[in-house]
Amino acid sequence: MLYNCKSDIKIFACNSNKELAEKIAKDLGLALGDAEVEKFSDGEISVKINETIRGADVYIVQSTSAPVNDNLMELLIMIDAMKRASAGRINAVIPYYGYARQDRKARARDPISAKLVANLITCAGADRVLTMDLHCAQIQGFFDIPVDHLLGAPLLVKHYHDKFDNDLENIVAVSPDLGSVGRTRNFAEKMNIPLAIIDKRRPKANVSEVMNIIGDIQDKKVILVDDMIDTAGTITNAANALKQRGAQEVFACCTHAVLSGPAIERIEQSAIKELIVLNTIHLPNEKRIAKIKELTVADIFADAINRIHEGISVSKLFD
Repeated sequence: MLYNCKSDIKIFACNSNKELAEKIAKDLGLALGDAEVEKFSDGEISVKINETIRGADVYIVQSTSAPVNDNLMELLIMIDAMKRASAGRINAVIPYYGYARQDRKARARDPISAKLVANLITCAGADRVLTMDLHCAQIQGFFDIPVDHLLGAPLLVKHYHDKFDNDLENIVAVSPDLGSVGRTRNFAEKMNIPLAIIDKRRPKANVSEVMNIIGDIQDKKVILVDDMIDTAGTITNAANALKQRGAQEVFACCTHAVLSGPAIERIEQSAIKELIVLNTIHLPNEKRIAKIKELTVADIFADAINRIHEGISVSKLFD
């Protein structure tokens, strides 16, 4: 969908997900802003903005995915450059917000990195943040500037409604752990299907063990729902346990495909038949395996940007 945007709106991109930024700009009927984000020989980041932005409503599209620290610094330096170039309003569009899992002190002397990153973005000069499916929704409160929190669930619900339209009575939504129950319940309610929960324990970071399955999954097609998949240990252990305990087929979906370390190998070897991910994080060719299907969030972000620019409610997107 093309929007009738005013001439004082500009979309820029750093390097983490230029493909998504280009799609967002195209949906808005705009060309991507002319900027260069490069590195000096010692690794320091160089930003050049090659067009005037004085008084403009600028949107910087940058996920803070791997390499996380490089991408975060690119965003901060771009924001600073925009501020010093007298941009009218600087909006940080962060489809995937890194460091979101460090949102509280789980042990004595732990950092709260999600708050630190929020402080850095605010101090750099951002006036607003637009993001999607924060790992913990309370991170919105870490910012002293407005945060618009978009949801990926409507895209996933639509996909599965279209896929299983005539077979919904045999579908069950499954939460891979207790922390994802709220998200999965919301998904199940929108799909009008039952909910099951996997109760697990995590003996150490990135290691999980399935304990019990709460709910009826016998001879059902199940959909595992999560916000992000990192090393894929949780989701593949859950999928294998569901298959072993009577599920007919196992599907999985998430908003953020972090897919680090052994994730791709684990997914390939798991009981997951198909994994649906959103393109909040750029998926390199080596991770584009047959089991993984990608849906675009460009339309949602373009609509949200248009609403912010025009002063229209963003929450109406999800009514």
